[in-house]
Amino acid sequence: MLVQLSHPARTIEIKGPKKAKDLFKELNLVVEAHLIIRGDELVTEDEMLYDQDQIEIRPVISGGSPRFTFHESRFTSRK
Repeated sequence: MLVQLSHPARTIEIKGPKKAKDLFKELNLVVEAHLIIRGDELVTEDEMLYDQDQIEIRPVISGGSPRFTFHESRFTSRK
C-alpha cells in the first residue's frame, strides 16, 4: 500500500494486508494522535488495509475557540 505521511512529508510503501492498528505500530505512531484516510473516508483501527490501497495518515490537530477577550465593562457592577 502507498502511505502518505506528513511531519515530515513523505510517501512510503508498506506490504499488506494488515489492520490499521498494526500499521500504526509498524510506523511507531500513536493511534489516538493520528487519522488514517482512504479516499475520502476515515479508516478505523480495526479495518484491513490492502496492497492496492492508497492512504494518508494525518496527525490529529485540536484547536479551540478563538481566545476569549475579557470586557471589563460587562462585569463591572453599576451603582
